[in-house]
Amino acid sequence: MARLIDGREVSASVKRRVADEVAELNKNGIEVGLAVIIVGNNPASRTYVNNKKKACAEAGINSYEYALPEDTTTDELLSLIRELNRDSKINGILCQLPLPEGLDEKKVIETISPEKDVDAFHAVNTGHIMIGDYTFLPCTPAGITEMLDYYNIDVEGKHCVVIGRSNIVGKPMAMLLLKRNGTVTVCHSKTVDLAGYTRQADILVAAIGKPYFVTADMVKDGAVVIDVGMNRNAEGKLCGDVDFAEVEKKASFITPVPGGVGPMTIATLLKNTVTAAKRQNSTD
Repeated sequence: MARLIDGREVSASVKRRVADEVAELNKNGIEVGLAVIIVGNNPASRTYVNNKKKACAEAGINSYEYALPEDTTTDELLSLIRELNRDSKINGILCQLPLPEGLDEKKVIETISPEKDVDAFHAVNTGHIMIGDYTFLPCTPAGITEMLDYYNIDVEGKHCVVIGRSNIVGKPMAMLLLKRNGTVTVCHSKTVDLAGYTRQADILVAAIGKPYFVTADMVKDGAVVIDVGMNRNAEGKLCGDVDFAEVEKKASFITPVPGGVGPMTIATLLKNTVTAAKRQNSTD
């Protein structure tokens, strides 16, 4: 039976460190500020934004919400971002995705200053990740590496298989595992004999958005299984990409859904915001 990787416990540890760093900055007269932009009335986006604001308050970070109507134009959104780029009280800028149809997501990401891009989606920051010389990391992959460290799971020399090649999770996750001297295979929708690869994985990361896609017969005995999926099953219950009940019996470590990777994303966002504040105030 696998040992559970408790994302809530790990994220609480990260948030405590962040709160201590914020308190230290406050002593030196430096306040930390995060701007959160939300466009439209997507209920899931609203929930995420509220959770981020709550986490900021708990860590002592000032959060500034910019709620824009559904009919906001790309030009109006870019104008706001440029204004926030110039605002010294704002250390990090986050634009909640997905955006309403018709808005240019690529332009939005490119307009956020790389120094304030706490999601690490800007091409400058993704380029730094590629060469292994980075300031910010995308929140979910960085959160996963925090969990591996917390549970003393060594990546070096291990065969790491990432299912999914998104710019937000799959690709940067592969780069972070590679930086830690893992041997990395990235699988995707066009991979032939996917299970043949996953059965070789010492560390398996599933990030595809398909409920219960990874079954026990796809997993090697003793593998570390990281489930990034956030899906709803037929009953409307939150579930991951991994068939947890069956895979748990074979894995050595496994993340649950909910309570695994999810809590780490916000914790890493806070960490990135403090890093940005330190760099902008020349304290790091």
